[in-house]
Amino acid sequence: MRTGTRLGIDVGKVRVGVARSDPHGMIATPVETVQRASSSIKRILLLAVEFEAVELVVGLPIALSGRDTPSTADARAFAQELADGSDITVRLVDERMTTMSAQSALRASGRTTKNSRSVVDQVAAVIILQHALDFERSAARPPGELVQPTLGS
Repeated sequence: MRTGTRLGIDVGKVRVGVARSDPHGMIATPVETVQRASSSIKRILLLAVEFEAVELVVGLPIALSGRDTPSTADARAFAQELADGSDITVRLVDERMTTMSAQSALRASGRTTKNSRSVVDQVAAVIILQHALDFERSAARPPGELVQPTLGS
């Protein structure tokens, strides 16, 4: 298992959930929900510097059938902006069912959908990151797809 803090990112149209791992890559915890705006990339890169992240793990929304969804291109573009805006490694990982899992976990803890909006994206980011950490530990290789920075950025 590689060492170093990683950030997990759940990209949404309105909000972006952010989670982080411990430096040993064992457990993911929520960080914050960033409102989706022109400053979202900058805020996440500032968080990456603050937590001394070695990698950003961005959830890639894929349909259960394995096909792209309307949100797939948006997540890929967001990940590309992160890769182009920093020298931190960016990876895309399959995030099927994470938002549903996050909502289910919050309901099980007694929270309603209405009072969970501010944290559901963070919980989804935790689930994305924890799956990536668990995969790396079991497969002995980094998870997902590496996002290469665009030349000249």
